[in-house]
Parts: sequence; structure tokens; C-alpha cells
Amino acid sequence: MHQRGRILNKFVELVEEHADDLAWLLSSETGKPIKEAIAEIGNCRNFVNGYVEKAKHLYGESLIGEAEPGQEKCMQITVREPIGVIAAIIPFNFPCDLFGQKVPSALIMGNAVIVKPSNYNPLTLIEYVRLMVEAGVPAGCIQVLTGDGPTCGQALARHPGVHLVSLTGSTAAGMQTMATCAQNLTHVLLELGGNDAFIMLEDGDMDLGIKEAMWGRLYNAGQVCCASKRFLIHNSRKQEFIDRMKEVISKLKVGDPSSFDTDMGPLINISAAKRVEEYVNKTVEQGAKIVCGGKRYSAYYGPTILDNVTKDMDVAKDMEIFGPVIPVIGFDTVEEAIEIANQSSYGLCGCVITKDYKLGIQVASKLECGGAIVNGASFYRSAEMPFGGWKHSGIGNEGIATTLEEVSRLKTIVLKDVLE
Repeated sequence: MHQRGRILNKFVELVEEHADDLAWLLSSETGKPIKEAIAEIGNCRNFVNGYVEKAKHLYGESLIGEAEPGQEKCMQITVREPIGVIAAIIPFNFPCDLFGQKVPSALIMGNAVIVKPSNYNPLTLIEYVRLMVEAGVPAGCIQVLTGDGPTCGQALARHPGVHLVSLTGSTAAGMQTMATCAQNLTHVLLELGGNDAFIMLEDGDMDLGIKEAMWGRLYNAGQVCCASKRFLIHNSRKQEFIDRMKEVISKLKVGDPSSFDTDMGPLINISAAKRVEEYVNKTVEQGAKIVCGGKRYSAYYGPTILDNVTKDMDVAKDMEIFGPVIPVIGFDTVEEAIEIANQSSYGLCGCVITKDYKLGIQVASKLECGGAIVNGASFYRSAEMPFGGWKHSGIGNEGIATTLEEVSRLKTIVLKDVLE
């Protein structure tokens, strides 16, 4: 393990040495603003350092035999062993961050990894794998497989030589992968889609709410699994929220991602932008009103606010808009807000904005999701925290606090009749 740790630390040094080139490559192939790409490349050290140090302190246990009748002379010891070959299926939106979660954790525990990047933007992760080999990861212990997800991803899931599929992607892709893995009882770790609720209570700090809504919805052009996607605003504050959001959005610079003053770039491709356009049009057909935005140009889709959205519309339930769209849903009571938030089959994250922390904690505890943030957008994921969804948003938890258990197997070694 200490040798693996040194290799991973060398990888970080190489990433930082080539950080500028990697950031420009990530921005150019993904479309995210260069300042966001620089930040993502800069996260590498947090992930590697965290997993290397955590692994050193992932202790086994010695179980007390005398706790159970007939076992008084036996000693039971638990150890962690590698699970084997791990397929890391990584989406387009945060490829380097998710590489940082999936790959160092697998390698430090002694596994081999096959990295499957999105076929929309595989180049930066190919460079990451090359730097891993340059850092000293033995030949074959890390490989990269490019190609179409339904073809290559499912081939990995079907292969009996793969022992765990760690996938971040859509719920449909996760369900298909889980069904495929079931043929060999292959382990799965799935972080899937979300339709997170952003709840602003009547007493919420509007300045804070606007700031967090901008961050939590428009970062990476809204292409974030745990982005706030349904904005539940108390009816007494709804118009104020819409007016303030419209004003701030009007000042955003949408354009060339290579420019340092660009706030938002294009979506990953034209098809993604057309899908957002389709979902917005459908919501308008159901009775919503476009306050601002609502227009597509090539792969760009302008920041959009939708008013008159009701809780019975598709967007208020399970229609996940993976783009910069803010559908605003009014409510009158806290109980109504919780009911709307929980009516979705998704359960990734959620949030509540309120000056009453006691009430905020009460609301957070009632949200049916894997992460609940008080006085912040649902787009919150530190390297350390367990991150995973409830319901149709996933299985398992990823993060420095939990991933090492997911990518290893627990073995109990019994020393029978060794005690007097």
C-alpha cells in the first residue's frame, strides 16, 4: 500500500506539472468555461491525498468470541482485500473529478481499473491514464477503453473478469448496467440522475438564495447531477425571487469557453441542447411561462426561468432538465413544499433556505434524498463526504469516507480454539 501511495502522489505531481495544458484540453473538449476547467484539474490533490491517507487507517477488527456461547476459545479477525478488476464508467460533465473519486480509491486498495470515459470528451482522461502509467502504475493495472457507452460500457458490465462496475450516469444507464451485472452477480456502485428540490421558505435570506441558485443551477451550463432543478419558492417571495434571478441572469456572459470572462459555455453537444429545448417546450405546453431565455443557438441554451410551473407538471416530478433552466413552483406551507420535493422518483440531493436553522434541519430530515443542505444549493459535494442517492438516484455511496469499503471485500479470518 505504501508503494501504491507513492505512485499516486507522483501522479498528482504530474497532473499539477501539466495543469495548464490539461485545463485547456478539458475546456476545449467539454465546453465548460476555462475557469471551471482550471478548478476541476486543481481538485486532483484533494482526492488522491484523501484516499491514500484514509486507506492507511482502514483498520480491521478483532471480534470478541466470548460474546457468543460456544465461541469463547475462538478469535475472529476482519481484513480488507481487493475486489479485483473495477470498471470505472465516467460521464462527460465532471470527468476529472469523478476520475479522482473512482480511480485512486480503486488503486490504493490493490485493484486494477479499466477507465471508460464518455465518448463525447475522452481526451483529458486518456491523458490522466497516461500520467498514471508515467507515475509508475504497472502495465495493465490501469487501462482506458473508449467508445459508445451502451456498447463498451455494457461489454464491461457483462464480462466475468470485471468484479465491480462503478458508474456515474443516467438512471436508465444505471438500471441497464445493474441488469447486465446481475448475470454474473457483479458488484455495482451507481450514482445516477436527480431532480433536486431547492426550497426557499418564507423567511429565507433572498441574497443567499439568489447566490446559491446561480451556483447550484447554472454551473457547467446546468449539467450537474446534483444541481438544484426544481425551485420551490414560498408564494409570498416567488415574484421577488424571479425578478432578482432575471436581473442577475441578464448580466451573465454566455459565450466562448476559452475566454476567462465567460460565465457559461455551451452544453456538451447540440443533441443535449436540443433535449433541453424539447423539455422546456413541453413544460410551456403544459402551462408554464418563459420569463427569460428559452432560446437555443447550436449547442448553447440560454439561462432560462420558467414561471407558472405547477406540482402536477412533468418537470415538477421526474423530468430532469440537464441544462440551465430554473422552473419556479410556488407553495404556501412547509408541508406542501416537502410533499412536492418528495413526489419525484429521484432522490439524489435537496436543499432548504431559511433563517430558522431548527426548521431547516427538520425539513432536511424529511427530504427523501441522499444529501440535504441547509442554507446552500443541493450542488454540494466535498471530496470527503459520502455521496449517493436514494430511490432511483443510485446505489452505494462514493467519497473518501465510504468508497474504500465499496471497492474492497471483507474477509473474516477465524482462529479456532486458540484461547484458553
